[in-house]
Amino acid sequence: MASTIPDPVPGRHDTANAPEEAAPATGTPCPEEPVPATGTPRPAEAPAAPERAAARIEAHGIDHIPDADRRGRPRELFAVWAAANVNYLSLLSGGVLVLLGLTLAQALAVIVVGNLFWLLTGVLAISGPASGTPSEVITRAIYGVRGNRVNNAVVGWAISVCYFALNLAAAASAATALVERAGVAPGDGVTAAVVVVIAALTLVISVWGHAAIVKLYLPITLVLALAFTVVAVSVFGHADLSYRPAEPLGGTALWATLAAGLALIASGPLSYTTSADFSRYLPRTTSKRAVVGWTALGGFVPSVVVCSLGALAATAVDMSDPRAGLESILPGWFTSAFLLALVLGTIAINALTAYSAGLALQAVGLRIRRSYSVLVDGAAAVSLTLYALLVSDLLDTMSDVLQLTVVLLGPSTALYATDILLRRNRYDGPALTDESPGSRFWYTGGVNVPGALALASGVAAAALCVDTVYTGPVAAALGGVDLSLPVGMLVAAGSYALLMRPGRDALRS
Repeated sequence: MASTIPDPVPGRHDTANAPEEAAPATGTPCPEEPVPATGTPRPAEAPAAPERAAARIEAHGIDHIPDADRRGRPRELFAVWAAANVNYLSLLSGGVLVLLGLTLAQALAVIVVGNLFWLLTGVLAISGPASGTPSEVITRAIYGVRGNRVNNAVVGWAISVCYFALNLAAAASAATALVERAGVAPGDGVTAAVVVVIAALTLVISVWGHAAIVKLYLPITLVLALAFTVVAVSVFGHADLSYRPAEPLGGTALWATLAAGLALIASGPLSYTTSADFSRYLPRTTSKRAVVGWTALGGFVPSVVVCSLGALAATAVDMSDPRAGLESILPGWFTSAFLLALVLGTIAINALTAYSAGLALQAVGLRIRRSYSVLVDGAAAVSLTLYALLVSDLLDTMSDVLQLTVVLLGPSTALYATDILLRRNRYDGPALTDESPGSRFWYTGGVNVPGALALASGVAAAALCVDTVYTGPVAAALGGVDLSLPVGMLVAAGSYALLMRPGRDALRS
């Protein structure tokens, strides 16, 4: 089937439409990179060392990364994803499964199955080294230049900001408790100040960029692993390994809860349709298997462990108030360290989220520096966070939002993975960065009709099957069983594969 889609025409690049901070192909330093004293561009055969690159703000945005600037090894991706997935939101998600009425065994099974979607995140990551561009640009091959701007505005930016806000709200709860332990009286003003401080620390990493993320996340992973080892010992000491609710679920109610739980857990890996953002600096010859493996393992292992700890804790304490519940079983000397670890984990995950959201704003068409776009993301996320903490209920908001985003994220992830398979992961980065009407990816009026129709079909099918903020007609007919995740993904992938048959090749001319 891959032969039905021709390889992109090499060498097409519209530098006039490149973002302000993009490094020109000639090697001329960009506005955020100081000009060397000699005025001589860096030789193409001497890419910047990771230490030097991490010491300055990243110059590249959504532009193509030339071979001379490629660096790193795929195993570095493990720490990037591991640090981002040892966080409070994962802990809460695991606890929610037990609160929904599942037995411990059922909750653990849902956690493992839901986190298998990290394999898809790994598959999407291989398009980064192949193209040298971020996911926000690669998806022009699916939707067209203009169609992809809409995709980035909704799936790339709006949903990323929602996840940023949810994680920030969860961390703010932990940080507020830490401040209270220091003797500061609680209040809305304290909560707002805590949110702003955590967001500021997060945005520093996001603004500094890719090399800083790669360099910082290994030590962050080690610190978080140590902290959660202590948590695991305490949780296992109190957990009821044979836990069953007083009134176990059965029949349709059980299947509906299992489906809702699966959507909740799978929403984590599915939210990273931008995994190529963090692999695009790897050399184009990097092993695809290694990229998939290290990305998937980096997300899967910590997510399973931390979600499982949340489920285990819920068998011993009331996870409807997770902070107070966990504090009751942790050693007194460790409580403050645990709260700090929760904040650190959130900073790690949100730095990735804000980084990708900044690239999405550029891909939407805003001609601003990547560093500035990240600040816009932070301001929007802080506003949503304050609403979630001061107006809404955090657990209800978290559960509803994560399940509802699957309606969009499932089909868009399936489309992306299908496109990679159809093209055999052959992407021409310079051609993808060409936004002119003469671009190979302009298609019809800037929109690839098969991609747009496939996404619309997948989202519509998922919306009919969802049961969260509202109940779709299919879910209602099935007694509340939410099949939006598998149905949306299958319809989107199948529609795209059919619509991109040989007769549609004319769309690429």
